[in-house]
Amino acid sequence: MNPIKHRTMNHWHSYPVLETRWEAHFGDRVVQCFTERRPNVAAMLEHSVRNHGNREALVFEGRRWTYEALDAEVARVAAGLHVHRLKPGDRVVLFLGNVPEFVIALYALQRIGAIAVPVSVREATPGLEYILNQCGAAAVIVAAELQTRVPVASQIPSVRSVISTGAPFENLKSHGTLTQTAAVNEEDTALILYTSGTTGRPKGAMLTHLGIVHSAMHFAACMRLDATDRSALAVPASHVTGIIAIIATMLQVGGAVVMLREFRAAHYIGQAAAERVTHTILVPAMVNLILRQPELAQHDLSAWRVGGFGGAPMPVATIDALAERLPNLVLTNAYGATESTSPATCMPAGETRAHAATVGVPVPCGEIRVMDDQGREVANGQTGELWIGGPMMVKGYWDNPEATAQEFTAGWWHSGDLGSKDDEGYVRIFDRKKDMLNRGGFKIYSIEVENVLMALPGVVEAAVIGKPCPVLGERVHAVLYAPGATPGIDAVRQHCAAQLADYKVPETVEFMDAPLPRNANGKVMKRELRMA
Repeated sequence: MNPIKHRTMNHWHSYPVLETRWEAHFGDRVVQCFTERRPNVAAMLEHSVRNHGNREALVFEGRRWTYEALDAEVARVAAGLHVHRLKPGDRVVLFLGNVPEFVIALYALQRIGAIAVPVSVREATPGLEYILNQCGAAAVIVAAELQTRVPVASQIPSVRSVISTGAPFENLKSHGTLTQTAAVNEEDTALILYTSGTTGRPKGAMLTHLGIVHSAMHFAACMRLDATDRSALAVPASHVTGIIAIIATMLQVGGAVVMLREFRAAHYIGQAAAERVTHTILVPAMVNLILRQPELAQHDLSAWRVGGFGGAPMPVATIDALAERLPNLVLTNAYGATESTSPATCMPAGETRAHAATVGVPVPCGEIRVMDDQGREVANGQTGELWIGGPMMVKGYWDNPEATAQEFTAGWWHSGDLGSKDDEGYVRIFDRKKDMLNRGGFKIYSIEVENVLMALPGVVEAAVIGKPCPVLGERVHAVLYAPGATPGIDAVRQHCAAQLADYKVPETVEFMDAPLPRNANGKVMKRELRMA
């Protein structure tokens, strides 16, 4: 039997990783932390303004902000938020896409000590209503074109202000400036990001200042980033990857965020070349789309030196094709989740090809244990559930102690991913223990979609599985049993589109002639459905 080995190799010894020490946090956790660090997100901005004030901080469609100019905008918006009676600890939903207002509002909320709650612009009205009420939001900052999706006031009683982009947002800047940062503890919640729950209702993961600072430092250290770097934000800003891996990380090092409204491969190539982008985080599907573009040969992407990608290992064929087309690009896998404030592992530079089947090794202050169903660690090379610990882990779920108790053990998060760890510390992921789908980087919890399907008249049973897709990884496929009252496929999709974010809507629907196959415990055997 292979022995269990911990920290058998220090993969980061040649990296600019800072001194660490063990610290007690959140009452029942002892975690390894960077000894020297900034105390909160607002302090990260203050540091970059002080040390990199004249450098570009944000670029968007030809508009540019230095750190000093961005800080001035933040100071004015923060003053306006005070006029709206927002105070430390208030939750404010950001229902915004990849636009400058997202970054400005995010930093302004950190300055006043409020909690930002970014929500995907794909969210439908019912989901937005649930989030607003579950977190007790005091305000919503919303893109003008999305304002019709905000529930009426009677449905969201805690919300005192709805501020849309355009004139209302600009009016926030007419109340002077606020340069004083509210006092916050590094264990306080800075962000709430909603992630799918075991009941189909999303859970609000509480990302702390401690976790955000450590994750930004992890990315900076493991990817060797500094103030000269320019990161393309082509994934949603509201997703943990966009807000932590790119926005917070560039804030940590004093680099620039080159913001794109959306990812379109040809447009991305042109912008990356024009802005001399050096870094980004994409999902493998995006990388494959870039490789297929004829524009790739027409633009100079030699500045692009760090190509981060998330979760799934990159196919060897893609690695080899990138090496041929972009020889200066170093691919770096980074596996993580909302609960781990993004990175739990990272691939040491230059090791992606040799360890293509893995997602790298734990980040410097992170720990990963492979556990069996009884909560016992398994030997290296054996399969179990990945439990993740470290200072970057969220402190739990907002106003949901039951889910927190179920998914955390003394600060260790039960990821639901099945994997293994080898003697060198490299982590492999084989499958999801839970029925989570991954559509182009967007994770979809099947029970959430199934609950919506079950509300459709005539549907007796519903199961959602992932259908393999060479571009997106998986597409959502619904299997329904609706004897005697089979609804049309278009009706099923329209019903789901009214209740769910668009990427969660089943793209294909299959109707069964008999009840769904179940095991002795009454659970649907989805493996049989996938093999059918």
